[in-house]
Amino acid sequence: MTKLIQSLALLTLIVTAEAVFAAGEAVPIKTIAITEGLHVLMGRGGNIAVSTGADGTFLVDDQYAPQYAGITEAIKKLSKDPLKFVINTHWHGDHTGGNEQMGTAGAIIVAQENVRQRLSTDQVVEFFNSERPASPAIALPIVTFSKDITFHLNGNDIHVFHVLNAHTDGDAVVHFKQANVLHTGDTFFSEYYPFIDSGSGGSISGMIKAVEQILALADDKTKVIPGHGKVSDRKGVEEFLTMLKAAHKKVAELIVAGNTLEQAILAKPTAAYDAKWGGGFLKPDVFVSVVYDSIKRSVLD
Repeated sequence: MTKLIQSLALLTLIVTAEAVFAAGEAVPIKTIAITEGLHVLMGRGGNIAVSTGADGTFLVDDQYAPQYAGITEAIKKLSKDPLKFVINTHWHGDHTGGNEQMGTAGAIIVAQENVRQRLSTDQVVEFFNSERPASPAIALPIVTFSKDITFHLNGNDIHVFHVLNAHTDGDAVVHFKQANVLHTGDTFFSEYYPFIDSGSGGSISGMIKAVEQILALADDKTKVIPGHGKVSDRKGVEEFLTMLKAAHKKVAELIVAGNTLEQAILAKPTAAYDAKWGGGFLKPDVFVSVVYDSIKRSVLD
């Protein structure tokens, strides 16, 4: 009976977490200045970066479809120039939901090649057993890259590069070099435990390696835009990496010792970090389940 109650409680937490991925109703957009010509838009979904200037408007991610009107209004307050490019940092709908409207409006959508493959076919987010239908052609990236691509816009060399098997199999990090700003997509959450989509090729080992790549580009003055959470810095990324490594080590040790998922959850391997990171949509028990699943199934771990 105790195990049944624990399983039902975990299922409730997982269903609650999945609700965060539903588009829902639009919420107001909050605009935050990062540097001259570079802003963050926060609403419902992943954080958006907007670069504006003489060369046109460049967007990183576009949240859910219902956010489109609010996003475009926020961009118009920053620049009257048309939107040229939209980068998708990965395929999840909270970062690509606006693609269809952005593409219809004439934006060129760019992403790592695995993102186009996943958006163009029916997908299932296995951890939540949640189906995602294929996107229409207008919503697909029309420019794709394998390893990296660079844009030269608005006084910045914008280097977009693929990080392997991290949050998904198609993650991209965007480095605004002259501005000393990084947009990490969902390879970094600044305030919460992250979701790792093992069913889409993600892994905790890949997340750790991606964060190490991000840190290699950051100095004490770098501003880091996470996929979710407030704008951060090098110290915030270092703290996130420490947590990821500790979670990986402790859960891996429990697996090697023969513990089931239920036993691993009861062991509270993330207890030292729950107060800081456990207040987001992934509660500690669900995050332990995510890490456990990643380690059990990933060739990288």
